[in-house]
Amino acid sequence: MPGYEGIGAGKESGFLPPPVPLQPVAPAQPGPTPEEWNIPALSEDVAREAFKDYVQSQCCYQSGPANEGVITNMESFNTYRLRLETFTESRSTEMAEKPYEGETADFYTQPAPTPWEVQTKTPELFTKHTEEVRVPYTSNIKVIKQCNKCNGSGKNEEENCTDCNGTGKDRCSKCSGAGKKKCETCKGKKKLLTFIKLKVEWANHVDNHVVEQNSGLKAEELNSVNGKELHKMTQIMVYPLYGFPNPAIVEASDRLIKEHQSKYAQTSRILQQRQTVELIPVTKVNYKWKSSIHIFYVYGKENKVNTDNYPETCCCVIL
Repeated sequence: MPGYEGIGAGKESGFLPPPVPLQPVAPAQPGPTPEEWNIPALSEDVAREAFKDYVQSQCCYQSGPANEGVITNMESFNTYRLRLETFTESRSTEMAEKPYEGETADFYTQPAPTPWEVQTKTPELFTKHTEEVRVPYTSNIKVIKQCNKCNGSGKNEEENCTDCNGTGKDRCSKCSGAGKKKCETCKGKKKLLTFIKLKVEWANHVDNHVVEQNSGLKAEELNSVNGKELHKMTQIMVYPLYGFPNPAIVEASDRLIKEHQSKYAQTSRILQQRQTVELIPVTKVNYKWKSSIHIFYVYGKENKVNTDNYPETCCCVIL
């Protein structure tokens, strides 16, 4: 059958190469204006309140350092984060069968649509979803003559009904008084509907690149917070951010776009890409407590706090 060569019972075709996409025209990409490149420095009062809230949320942290520690220095490390999302659709086919339930056998009544011609409804962009479709004009009816389970009788002769011990007495509801269970393969119909099953998978592939600012805060900590959005572009194929003022973002944008094209365009259809750049505020706070200097970080629009050396902890027992 055209478009389905090489598949047989129990054999998948693998992922099918998509049609060649049209190449969109590159749009103008203005970078952020100078006043958008930085976020106003965090005030000492805001930093301390965020620190207090964080300490209160930790069962083993005592409040002294947060309430009474003396802030000696605050340093801002505004950090760029580039994110590239590629939303793809992939298709694979295999022969399938199910118990016959009166469906029309339409095999070869018309030419079957090729895998990428079968109509499906695309889910919300950038969301994961899977759908299985019976390909039109590929259905056929197979009469069971030598079923391994029931010998074509529609009943499993090897396994008695457990509710009535195979007697069928008292109008047993499990076996309808037959004393034998329905065949699991044909569900008692003695016929199967065979067809080509199309599996359609939508996936969102995401890669991030954070421009390190040597603040000391681990880059993975930034995955859970949001920043100030400087750039956002959504279209079939996005382009490298050649006009962006930070060279590291330009290089990362060019590299990630090429990587996504190489990884996904051969076996999937790229439906949409989304490229964003955020400026994430990171503030490193030095404070003094009992003659020692300690550090905490306040980061993200949420003013999330991280500290690895909190000086006053106690042993907690959680019941």
